[in-house]
Amino acid sequence: MSTMITAIRNWLAPAPDSEAAENIRKGANPWVDAVHLLWSIWLFFDPLFNKGFTFRWVWTIALSYPIFLLLYALCIVRPQRNRQRYAWGIALLAIAMMGLNSGAACCYFIYGCVMVRMCERRMWAYLLHLVLMSALFAVVAAAGHLPWQLILYLIVMVAVISGVIHVGINASKKNAALKLSQDEVRRLAATAERERIGRDLHDLLGHTLSLITLKLELSRKLFDRDPEGARRELEEAESVARHALAEVRSAVTGIRSTDLAAELASARLLLDSSAVHLDYGSLPDSLPAEVERALALVIREAVTNIHRHAGATEASVRFARTAEQLDMQIRDNGRGGLSAHGNGITGMCERIRALGGSLQIDSPPHKGTCLRVSVPWRAQRRTPAQGAGPLPPRSDDFARSVA
Repeated sequence: MSTMITAIRNWLAPAPDSEAAENIRKGANPWVDAVHLLWSIWLFFDPLFNKGFTFRWVWTIALSYPIFLLLYALCIVRPQRNRQRYAWGIALLAIAMMGLNSGAACCYFIYGCVMVRMCERRMWAYLLHLVLMSALFAVVAAAGHLPWQLILYLIVMVAVISGVIHVGINASKKNAALKLSQDEVRRLAATAERERIGRDLHDLLGHTLSLITLKLELSRKLFDRDPEGARRELEEAESVARHALAEVRSAVTGIRSTDLAAELASARLLLDSSAVHLDYGSLPDSLPAEVERALALVIREAVTNIHRHAGATEASVRFARTAEQLDMQIRDNGRGGLSAHGNGITGMCERIRALGGSLQIDSPPHKGTCLRVSVPWRAQRRTPAQGAGPLPPRSDDFARSVA
């Protein structure tokens, strides 16, 4: 028994270019397309409108429905080049059932035409398949004395459903192409940033390290003949090293900082993926680095909350600047009821308090959320005694600690 189950499982294993394999690559269940089988429930309602659950209906369904399910599964797991034959198998099953169970025949015919569209990516080839299927079904149905109104209705229904599926397939292709484009842009941006960092570090440290090496070599040569000169060279090498250390720390701080415009652009891409429109006005210029970094991190946390939990359709970010302070407002029209005690909210509050600013949240249930941030225009970091937590040492403090 286990051998038979293993053989069936291997036989139904998705091919690399199958619909199931594509679903796996998207992170979905490989059998997610099986949800469309729910439409086949109409097979079991058909007797209620005709002659009831007769013996003929029972044995025709018991014989044909497993075959239909098998052909449907093969359409999903078989390679692209072979899938049309299984869709045609469903259509031929419908034609074979015409004289035995007209309700099942109509249902299988619709599935056969729709599955051809899912299997055939070329529009002209699909139209050819559809015309052939419809003509064959119409001839057999007319010979079986099926009303012409019903035949016309089925063909129109197939055309409408196929059109909807065609739009969905095109949208899926465009979304996949857009995702690839975004991934490529991110990759090129990361590559360019790595190259920039490499050039900056080379320009920053290449000459400095060469100078330190030269002075250390000179001090070694002067050590026996001119101790005072050797000492002077060592002091100069130490001064150059301290200066290089300060420049490296400054460069690393710049690398780690987050650009406000880039963060808003990233936020718009994230929210677009969940059908939330983000609107933001003009950005304030000449922001202090620590203020811009803190606001960018607050925007990142707030947008993540909107994406995951808010259930919103619109969001906005607005800035207002006065002579004394900078105000930022992040608003959405989601479900509201945001708790002010989560880790993300706590982190945002700590960042803003560290700049001497304030953060307020207005989130009534079912009325959206409004987050207001105010920071001094020339923000000063609080000391640890004021409750902002320990601050990282400045470059000169770090240099003295090393010394």
